[in-house]
Amino acid sequence: MKARTLRRHFRESLKSLARNGWMTFASVSAVTVTLILVGVFFVIMMNLNKVAVDLEEQVEIRVHIDVTANEQDQKSLQQKIEKIPEVKTVRFSPKEEELDNLIKSFGEDGEAYKLFEQDNPLNDVLVVKTKNPTDTIKTAEKIEKLEYAAKVKYGQGKIEKLFSFIKLSRNIGLVLIVGLLFTAMFLISNTIKITIMARRREIEIMRLVGATNTFIRWPFFLEGFWLGILGAVLPIVLITTSYRYTFDFLALKLKGIDIELLQFNPFVYQLSGLLIIIGALIGVWGSLMSVRKFLKV
Repeated sequence: MKARTLRRHFRESLKSLARNGWMTFASVSAVTVTLILVGVFFVIMMNLNKVAVDLEEQVEIRVHIDVTANEQDQKSLQQKIEKIPEVKTVRFSPKEEELDNLIKSFGEDGEAYKLFEQDNPLNDVLVVKTKNPTDTIKTAEKIEKLEYAAKVKYGQGKIEKLFSFIKLSRNIGLVLIVGLLFTAMFLISNTIKITIMARRREIEIMRLVGATNTFIRWPFFLEGFWLGILGAVLPIVLITTSYRYTFDFLALKLKGIDIELLQFNPFVYQLSGLLIIIGALIGVWGSLMSVRKFLKV
């Protein structure tokens, strides 16, 4: 396509937006409302996924070493665990460290446990993390069969429920996002279709004077693109501003808990770019699908 022709298409698409002010407003409004819903839902789902990942990262296997095991036996057990394919890291935690952690976990009530410092009844522990948190149960079952693994703890019963909930929430979130996007495309397509139907004579005249389908499509293609971009502006402003205040508020509430929201930067910039791309694609798709029926021979 020649540069002069492309400039003409750009110019005509912008003029058309101005000429059809109310229809442009209606189309942009449809894009805006839809992208606000999509954006809010993305914020919620991405942060829920972040929380899920944080919870998964906290999952660990605690292997209590048999009190009869000597130093060589402990090293041998650790080496055997490290050779398990699913294992990521293995850290040795002596019983003195375990007692200190127990005392700290009880706060002021933990003072009573200091009586055990001279005669510590706890076991040495190997703290195991898997490469994939969902392999925790399978890995724990393998470790239980090893010699000198007196007790293996990984939150049995609770872990299974946690993984099931995370998997279910991710699947539901994916289905809802896809459904919302298709709904958005349908709504915006219908809105843009009304705009194009109001200009069907313009299309018919262009065809009568010999314009090709590609030549006719380009202004509408660009029009849909501009509508999508314009419709993304307000959602970006609203969601960015709201997320700033929400992030600052919840960051204080979640302080001291090993759960964090996605950082404002770069998350909001990534989301803004995503909304612009979605808006542009939906606008272009809606325009092309709507104008196609008028170009059939």
